[in-house]
Amino acid sequence: MTIQIAKESRKEAIASIERYCRENFPEPVSGLEADGLLSFFLEEIGPLVYNKAVADVQERLQARVMEVDIEVHEEAFQYWPKQGRRR
Repeated sequence: MTIQIAKESRKEAIASIERYCRENFPEPVSGLEADGLLSFFLEEIGPLVYNKAVADVQERLQARVMEVDIEVHEEAFQYWPKQGRRR
């Protein structure tokens, strides 16, 4: 699965890469070079980040599913005990 980002987000990411390179390296990069770097990172490292996020969500959902029985549990055979309290 290829990770895609919205066009506007891509523009902002490219500008951020250009700025980072300008402020941290002796040679700045062009927009085209920054776009290439972004594509590389999305293809090479993006799946790692994506898979970690999915695993984190699965873990949280699993924890919530384990709590469902506590939140919605109802005791069976409560008719007679309730009747006894009413008398």
